[in-house]
Amino acid sequence: MSSLEQDVGDLLRRNKLTLGVVESATGGLVSHLVTNIPGSSDYYKGSVTAYSNETKVKVIGVSGKTLEKHGAVSAPVAEEMACGGRRLLDVDICLADTGIAGPGGDTPEKPVGLFYIGLSHRGGTSSRKHNFNSSREQNKRLAAEAALRWLEDYLVSLT
Repeated sequence: MSSLEQDVGDLLRRNKLTLGVVESATGGLVSHLVTNIPGSSDYYKGSVTAYSNETKVKVIGVSGKTLEKHGAVSAPVAEEMACGGRRLLDVDICLADTGIAGPGGDTPEKPVGLFYIGLSHRGGTSSRKHNFNSSREQNKRLAAEAALRWLEDYLVSLT
């Protein structure tokens, strides 16, 4: 039985595409899952864990104005992270995430478990909003899996 990570890797390899990841709230978990697959170096070029806003701006190229206007946990920031990571890592596809894993850090407008996932590829950049209602560790796991499922759906659409 194959795993989601294996299926994503097979699709990336089949389509001759490279992947990079920019993670915030998942703290490297997406990259960990991707690199658990033997041979992932065929398609996986690297990642940046951009946990602080300073790193998002200085390394990834997220606009300070976007952060100020929308906050770090937002669709525009997830999209800028994915787009900036695609450029920085020189990859065909970049996944990004930002969110509130919990148990603290929430506001009435942005509860624990709120995540935005960004996906950037040659055809454009978009984001998806997710709300998970679990522990910190489980919220991170669910967000990482959601990112990989979205990537898998995108890759399937190419075939």
